[in-house]
Amino acid sequence: MRTKNVVVEKWNPKWKDEFERIVDSLGEDVIYNSIKIEHVGSTSVEGLSAKPIIDLDIVIENDKFEIIKRLLNDKGYKHEGDLGIEGREAFSYSEKEELMTHHLYVCPKDSKELFKHITFRDFLKNNPALASEYSKVKEKAAVLYPDDIDKYIEFKSEIIEKIYKRCGLLK
Repeated sequence: MRTKNVVVEKWNPKWKDEFERIVDSLGEDVIYNSIKIEHVGSTSVEGLSAKPIIDLDIVIENDKFEIIKRLLNDKGYKHEGDLGIEGREAFSYSEKEELMTHHLYVCPKDSKELFKHITFRDFLKNNPALASEYSKVKEKAAVLYPDDIDKYIEFKSEIIEKIYKRCGLLK
């Protein structure tokens, strides 16, 4: 699902609850067959402004993908492949109006993309001043480019690179 209108909101404590609702909706079989389900992305960082979309990474043992894929399919999720990002399998859905909009990914436990998501999230959680700076950039980007997700992303690239360097994801 491609974002058409870029909306960035101040951090909302309900996002934690919405993440839990989405996890609960996946059912016991998905939870049982995964190592854990991580709330990643900007909605997972208290105080960080974000597009109101929950990002979830279902972390699995490498040999569990086909099982998880089938279980997610049974829950109405369609596998879309890695969408050009190795180590992260994307799933789309429709007709889940009872749940907050979300992006669902499945990552093997040793995935570089998972490592990047967790490192970025945890670094921002532990650096509120930088998270605040990132929030301001995101809010400005959404005002400047409300109908152009590519320009929005491009506008944020400098601060993201700064954060990546500070947390060791870029040298």
